[in-house]
Amino acid sequence: MSKAEAGEKPRRHKGDIMSPEKRSALMSRIKGKNTLPERLVSAALATLGLSWESHAGDLPGRPDFVFRNAKVAVFVDGDFWHGWRFPIWRDKLSEPWEHKIGCNRARDQKNFRRLRRTGWSVIRIWEHQIQKDLPRAISRICVALNDCLGKDRTK
Repeated sequence: MSKAEAGEKPRRHKGDIMSPEKRSALMSRIKGKNTLPERLVSAALATLGLSWESHAGDLPGRPDFVFRNAKVAVFVDGDFWHGWRFPIWRDKLSEPWEHKIGCNRARDQKNFRRLRRTGWSVIRIWEHQIQKDLPRAISRICVALNDCLGKDRTK
């Protein structure tokens, strides 16, 4: 039975325009920490006088911003790597990339569930949300911190 007969959408992926070596070199330069969206959130939080822990290795998923006293974990996720609206564009990827992004999404959900089960509030802010409306993204964090200006401002 073909994929079309099984009801699957045909793939729109046309193949990579770069050699495997060039693609590997390009991908190796992508950072996982201290990205531009993280730096923008960090600067905005600092202007509010907040302090936090970054990339806490003892918590599932290593949240980008951790407010331990409030038990708030904030993830700043890239639209591509974490698959924002993934079902819409997954067929544009090669099968290995589709698998990689799919696994990232599953891992994210597993980590969010683990944090929530242990009493943490999880805030996920997408890269495009920061680009479009940074104050709104920061407001979501402040609400989770129960009014960031009136409560304890420590880690």
